[in-house]
Order: sequence, then structure tokens, then C-alpha cells
Amino acid sequence: MVPRYSRPRMTAIWSPVNRYRIWFEIEALACEALAKRGEIPEDAARIIRTKGDEAMAAFSDADVARIDEIEAETRHDVIAFLTWLAEKVGPESRFVHMGMTSSDVLDTCLAVQLTQAADILLEDMDILLAALKKRAHEHKHTVTIGRSHGIHAEPMSFGQKLAGHYAEFARNRRRLEVAREEIAVCAISGAVGTYAHISPEVEEYVANHLGLKAEAVSTQVIPRDRHAAFFCALGVIASGIERLATEVRHLQRSEVREAEEFFHAGQKGSSAMPHKRNPVLSENLTGLARLIRSYVTPALENVALWHERDISHSSVERNICPDGTVTLDFALARLSGMMEKLVVYPDQMLANVESLGGVVHSGEVLLVLARAGISREDAYRIVQRAAMATWTKLGTPEGRTFRENLEADPEVAGRVEKAVLDDALDPARHLRAVDQIFARVFG
Repeated sequence: MVPRYSRPRMTAIWSPVNRYRIWFEIEALACEALAKRGEIPEDAARIIRTKGDEAMAAFSDADVARIDEIEAETRHDVIAFLTWLAEKVGPESRFVHMGMTSSDVLDTCLAVQLTQAADILLEDMDILLAALKKRAHEHKHTVTIGRSHGIHAEPMSFGQKLAGHYAEFARNRRRLEVAREEIAVCAISGAVGTYAHISPEVEEYVANHLGLKAEAVSTQVIPRDRHAAFFCALGVIASGIERLATEVRHLQRSEVREAEEFFHAGQKGSSAMPHKRNPVLSENLTGLARLIRSYVTPALENVALWHERDISHSSVERNICPDGTVTLDFALARLSGMMEKLVVYPDQMLANVESLGGVVHSGEVLLVLARAGISREDAYRIVQRAAMATWTKLGTPEGRTFRENLEADPEVAGRVEKAVLDDALDPARHLRAVDQIFARVFG
């Protein structure tokens, strides 16, 4: 991923240094397990561990260049690494990689990297959830207008709106936990996964020390349905990011202006129009979400490999694994910061609620007339008539509020008491269940 949308902690997972350290750890653990079984000398396993640890501790760009130089000749990345390791370890290196195949190293390493990435993403989500929870409680009793089809519907709590996003990200966090568990598997089973040249006990030993589980049936590679599920989880999280970002973009529109991204001192919105305050963060998040979702399809297509393996998945994963996790890490962090600093305008929200002359209370008035003995069909006709009269003459000299049109209607006059109508037109009535909603979401 480009540095602009990357954070160092996540990008480090996909660096050559981290990859080769994991490769060495897999090989060293396998040697230890083989030594415990008496299949290689214990002294050899100790020397491999000691000299390998020293080499990895001193690992530098020169070592990466040396491995690349070997690969340029061998055309095989794992063999290139093993050759470099042999140069560091000496004669005992002949016991390294015994009974193993390249995929044992590559797939187990990828499992470690994806679990490392998932742990960072879970931390990112915790930070985002904390920000959403704080802002939701802050605006628990802030009245705003709910919209359906982009049109004013009925009043609601702005805190409830944020609580809905919190609940979605809480579900997404659980999805990521499941995806992490599913991807955290190890395969040290040799060619076509038969353990013909290495014992399953070696696999168990390596898996336990890496915090993984042994793959039940590896077909020389770890089955790619696991990876597909992981990227599906990332895609769903990205869609949650876009849904919240889209909400902020709409609320920041000049004619709405109920909330907006924090505008920093010295920030510029436009090279041509000095007045501009654009929702650049949420627009950026919308684009990044599209990118993350685009990795889902190739991950799904990776599932159907030929027979026990091919490498059609390899080039895909070399791109989507670092790019997908790095991009989502950046997006979650950006969204958390945006929500922590989101500027909210409660007065503008209330003004927008009342901007249509009160017609947004039509649903409750409909119920009031029905309770007064008017059939639902007639009540709907009466209320819609008053609402349309309000709507069509809104802002004109002859315009009247929804309440005024209702009270002037002979089918309403005398049928509904003033106090009942007051309650029906009170925005606060739409917050009556907010405590119950919050209890469901936050406990």
C-alpha cells in the first residue's frame, strides 16, 4: 500500500524482516521437534537455533539483498532463504527443512502474519467503539431528524443514530474474532499433506509454539476457504466504515450542516474557494472501503485451486494480504479520529426538525385521530391533507404550520384536545425508548 494510507505498525508485519524471522522460527521449531523425536541430533537443533537467532538479530538490508540475489538464480523464494540460512548456520543446516515442503513455511507464515494483523485490527476497532460509545452517550438526548429515502421522516436521538453504528461495529468485531480464529492454523505436513516424511507431532509442536492450531487436512496448502472468510470479514467491516462515512458526508452538506468533520487551524478546503469546508476524511474513507472490498472477490476465487495445490493464489495474496490489512488499519484509525473530533450542531438539528412546519409529526397525529374514533383511512386522508397544505405553501406569506392546518380542519376541530395535540407534536416523545435502546446496545 502507498505510504499515504499506511501506518508503520501494520506495514512492519509485511516487511521482509518480519517474514524471514517467521520463516526461520518455523524451521527452528521443526528442528527442535525433530530432535525431541530423536530424528536429528539435539546439538544440531541447538546450533541451528543459536546461529539462526544471531543471524536474524543482525538481519539487515544486505541480507535481504543476498536472499534476492540467490532467488534471482534459483527462481524459488524458500530455497533462496534456506541457502542464505545455510551460509549462516554451517554444516548443521542439512537438518533444516527435513520432510517439509515450501508451502509448510509459506502458509504457516501467512497464518502468523494474518493473526498479527488481526490483533492490530481488533485494537483499532476497540478504539473506534470507545469513540462511538462516548459520542452516543454525549448526544443521547440530542434531537435530530431521521430520514428515509433522504427525506425527513420523524425525529430521533442523534445518540441513537451513533449507537446503531456502534452496534454494527461490535458485530463486525465479533466477525473479525471468528475470522482470526479460522485463519490461525499451521500446516507442517509435507508434499500433498500426507506426512510421509514428517510426523504430525512436529506440526503440533510448531503450531503450539506459534499460537496456532494444526490444519485438519492440508492439501499441501492450507485450504483457502479460511482466507476467503478472513477477507469477507474485512469487506464487511469496510462497508460499515463507508456507511458511517456516508452519514457524515450527508450531515455536512451546506443545506443540512448538522455535523461536520473537525476543521483544523490553517486547513484549506479549496484552492479556488477560500470558504470551503469539505468532508475530505469521510470521502477518503469511502474510497478506501471500495478498495478493501475489491479484495474479497479474488480471495473467494483463490479457494478453487487445482487438485492438492497450484500457485494461482500466491500472486493474489502477495498483494491483497498486505494491502487489505494495511488499508483497513489506516481506515479504522482515521474513522476513530474523525468521530472523536466530529463537530455536532444540536441547534441546527432541531431547526431542521421544525423546518417543514411540523409535518414530521404526521405519524403520531394519525394515531391520535384513530384513537379519537376516526377510521385509519379517514385519519390518513385528513393528516395528509394538512401536511400537503403545509408542505406546498411552506415559506410563502399564506403558508401555515402543520398544527394550524390541523386545527383549521373541521374534521379535527373539537375531536382532539390541545394537550393531546401538544404531546403528538413534541419531538421529545421520540426519545422515550432511548434508555431501552441504549441498554440493549451498551448493556
